[in-house]
Parts: sequence; C-alpha cells; structure tokens
Amino acid sequence: MRDSAAAAAAAARPGAAARPGAAARPGAAAAGAGWCGWCGLRVLLVDGSSTIAPDTPASQRAFGQPSNQKAGCGLPVPKVLALFDAFTGMVLEALCLPLCTHEQSGVWRLHPALGPGDLLVGDRGFCSYVHLAMLHARGVFGLFRMHQRQIVDFRPGRRPRRKGERGRPRSRVVRRLGRHDQVVAWPRPGRRPKWMAMLAAQFESLPAELHVRELRYHLKGRGRRTRVVTIATTLLDPALYPAEKVAELYGVRWSAETHFAELKTTLRMRRVKSQTPDGVRKELAVYCLVYNLVRAVMARAAARQGTTPDRVSFTDALRWLLCAAAPGQDVAALVINPRREGRHEPRVIKNLRDNYRKMTLPRAQMRRRLDLAKR
Repeated sequence: MRDSAAAAAAAARPGAAARPGAAARPGAAAAGAGWCGWCGLRVLLVDGSSTIAPDTPASQRAFGQPSNQKAGCGLPVPKVLALFDAFTGMVLEALCLPLCTHEQSGVWRLHPALGPGDLLVGDRGFCSYVHLAMLHARGVFGLFRMHQRQIVDFRPGRRPRRKGERGRPRSRVVRRLGRHDQVVAWPRPGRRPKWMAMLAAQFESLPAELHVRELRYHLKGRGRRTRVVTIATTLLDPALYPAEKVAELYGVRWSAETHFAELKTTLRMRRVKSQTPDGVRKELAVYCLVYNLVRAVMARAAARQGTTPDRVSFTDALRWLLCAAAPGQDVAALVINPRREGRHEPRVIKNLRDNYRKMTLPRAQMRRRLDLAKR
C-alpha cells in the first residue's frame, strides 16, 4: 500500500519537488514536505478503526469478536490501524490486526514508514514514554493527547513523586514555558511492556529520561465533549512551535475520523466479504488503493482550483471517477466544500435499520426454541 500511495500522489502533483532525503524514505513521495509542511515538518496522522468480516472459523481465530458477545452470536472484527498524510489524506500504510490488540502494541510496525523530520499525531491511545522514545530514536517528533492515567501538574515548584507516594506525577520539571506549558523529564518505566517481548533489546536501549513538553489548552467551541485538552509532545522549542499552533495542529487529528468515515461509509468498507483472513487483508488493501485514487483526484483538482485537498468533496471526486472520467482526460472542476468552523452536529443517527432483536444464542439453538425465534 505504501508504494501505491506514493505512485498515486506523484500522479496527482506532477513536478512537485521533494525535500532532500525524502526519496530515500518509504512513502515520502506520497506527501512531499514542500507541499504539506507544518513548521517545516511532514505531518502524519495515526488512528485505528475496525470492520466486520463473515463468520468463518478461520476469521474467528485470526481476528476474534467482541468479548461481550457469546460464542456463535458474533462476527469476526478485524482492527485496522492506518497512517494518513495530514495534507492529502492518503493512506501511507495500514495494518490488519486482531480485534483485541491495543493500538500501542501495533503502531511500532508503522515506524519504518517514518523518517527524520516527520511529526506523528494521534490520540491518547498512542501516548506513552515508550512510544515517544521509539519515535525520538528515529528523529521523529510525536504529538499525542495525554493518556488519562498520566498525572500532570503545572504548579510552580512542584516536586516529583517519591517512592510509595500516590497522586503526584513521576516526571521532573526541566523548565516552565508558561502557565500551562512546561518541559518535563519522563523517566523510563521500571517494567517492559508486554507487547515489547520481541523488542527487549530496544527497550533496554531507551534513555533513562525523555524530555517531553506538556501543554494544556481549553476548547471554547460549543457542542464539544471535551473542554480541557492536555498534550504530550517532543516539540520542545516554544519559538519554533508556539502553543497556539500546537493546539491548532492537534485539532487536525480529527480528520482521521473523517478519512475512516469515507472508507467505511462512502466506499462501504464497514463490512468486507472475503471468507479467509488473507482474503480480508487483500480486500482491505484494495479499499485503500481505491481510496488513494480518489484522494489523488482530489489533490489534482485542488491544485487546479486553487484550494487545499481537504476542501474538495470526496463524494464528488468518486462520482467523477465512476461516471465521467475518460483515458487522457484531465480532472473536472469538483465541488468545493466551504469551511464550517465550530460546526456542531448532535451525536445521533436517523437510520433505524438496526432495530431488530440481537442474537443471544447460536442460530441452531434458536431454531429449536420457538419462543426465542418469535419477534
């Protein structure tokens, strides 16, 4: 998928100049920094989602089903972990994992697609000392929402937690940058995470301390569930990376949710049809290829129409590909969506198609129980 993303992006922007060293990095052609740099950095988004596969024994063993469903009453649910370019929205790399796999234990497999000068943005599921230190060793910056179990204290003069204490942060203050902005030293955890069993040597090579910038800001937009957001990042220089720009960049992370919505709803990846685990992985790869093709059309249309790719309608680009595209024909003028800052939408659905009773026993047992088979 990485090479396909690079080819699609190259076709979308002929003559675009890559920064020095970009060609040697996997996936760099898919998102040249000269095209999408943020403070001189290439920004990538990481997030996870899931899909539904047919109920076959092989897929059940490979992916598993939700733990709250009884055996024989659920469907296999593959987890998809994807790396998106923040500017073009293209998929640079994607992994298909078992459902009960924490994102932290799979994200390191995406690290080969990153290189020095990149910035990885993700939610709190990716925030930990180990992940930030692994990125730092590659020369990659990280910016994540602070994990809910991490204690953060911005009080001046506070001390780190002593052995046996609770309720205090383990970090040591290095310097204060503002009222809710500070650089601290995170200590390496005493125990290696279970998911690093195959990476024991790498864990031992991580530094004893890692300097991390802790930043907190308040959301004022209406309809938001979160009013206070705390960020952990290795962007330490407040002159190069002001707090306002860092907070604004983290808001871009939500576009990963839109990308998955386009994959799962518009392209109908919500439910795949392949009967085998390998078939599921291939089908998901094809979905990503088609998605990148649409994104390449959006990027080309954005260049012609003098806007950014995120403003071009994904649905209109897909319709043009299906109904109007011809060999050798350039991209037509596509619908440009206006910016709707602070838009609020209630978290409700209108479709009532899922009102049927849910299966609580395997189908064979329900056939023998006529009282259960009645609606």
